[in-house]
Amino acid sequence: MRISDEIREALASRRPVVALETAVVTHGLPRPLNLEVARECEAALRQARAVPATVAVLDGEIRVGLAADELQRLATDCRAGKCAARDLGALAAQGLSAGTTVSATLAVAAAAAITVMSTGGIGGVHRGDASDVSADLPQLARSPVLVVSAGAKAILDLPRTLERLETLGVPVLGYGTDEFPGFYTRETGLRLEHRFDTPETLVRAAHAYRRLGYQAGILVVQPPPESLAREELETALERALSRAREKGITGPATTPFLLAALAEETHGRTLELNRKLLVANARLAGEIAKTFLHEEHEETRSKTES
Repeated sequence: MRISDEIREALASRRPVVALETAVVTHGLPRPLNLEVARECEAALRQARAVPATVAVLDGEIRVGLAADELQRLATDCRAGKCAARDLGALAAQGLSAGTTVSATLAVAAAAAITVMSTGGIGGVHRGDASDVSADLPQLARSPVLVVSAGAKAILDLPRTLERLETLGVPVLGYGTDEFPGFYTRETGLRLEHRFDTPETLVRAAHAYRRLGYQAGILVVQPPPESLAREELETALERALSRAREKGITGPATTPFLLAALAEETHGRTLELNRKLLVANARLAGEIAKTFLHEEHEETRSKTES
C-alpha cells in the first residue's frame, strides 16, 4: 500500500483527511462524467479544508491518494475492474488496476488510520434474495471508520438493509433527516432512531462510541440535495429490473446495469442527482473530519488545563 506524501503529512500533523471510493469512477458513472464528479468531490473536500484520500488499485499497488494524471488514467481505463475488500490481495498479486468499492475503501482507510470516508450510497441486501448481501455491510461492521452517504443504493431492499445494519451493530445516524434516505429519494418511510443537525453534535456522538471502545463503523446518512418522488423512482426501477431480467444480468454486473438503466428511464435525472449527492456527501464528510480533530484538540487542551 502506498500512501501519498500529502496524506502522510496530513495524518502526521493531525489535519482532516477523508477517504473516497473509486468504483463510482470505474463503474458507477459514464465517461466523462465520472472524472468530472471525482474532481468535484476532491475539490469539495479541499474547500472544507480537508485532504482527499482517493483510494484505488493501480498496477497491483493499493493507493491512498491519487495525482491528477492517475485519477484521469483510472477514469479512462476501460480495462480497470471493480474490487471489493476480498479482491485487494488478488489484484495486488496480479498487477491489475481497479476502482475500490465501499468495502475495499473501508479496509484500506482503516489500514491507513483514516477515520472518515465519503461515498454516494452503500451496498446492502438485494431485492428478492435476503441472502444476497453486499460485502459493504460486514466490512462496515468491522472497520472503525465513519462513512457519510445518502443511505443505500435505491436498487436494494432498503428495509432489510436497515435491519441488517442493526443486527451488525452499526449505528445509523441521520444528518438533517428522520428517515433512512434511498439515494435518489428522501422518501422511504424508514424511520431513524437518531437525528443530528450539526457536525458538532454528530461528532460528539461518534466520540462517545469510540471512548466506549466501539470499533465498528458509523454510518451517517443525509438526504440527497434534490429528490425524485418515491413513486416515480419505484416505477423507473421496476422497468430497469425487468430489463435486467430479460437480458439475464446477474452478479456484480447488476448494479452498474441498473444504474445505467435508471438513468435512461429518468432521462438522465438520476445521473444529475448522483452527481449532486456525491459532492454534498464529500462536503459534509470534510466538515465532520475537521470537527473531529477540533473536538479532539479541545478535549486534550481541557485535560491539560485541568
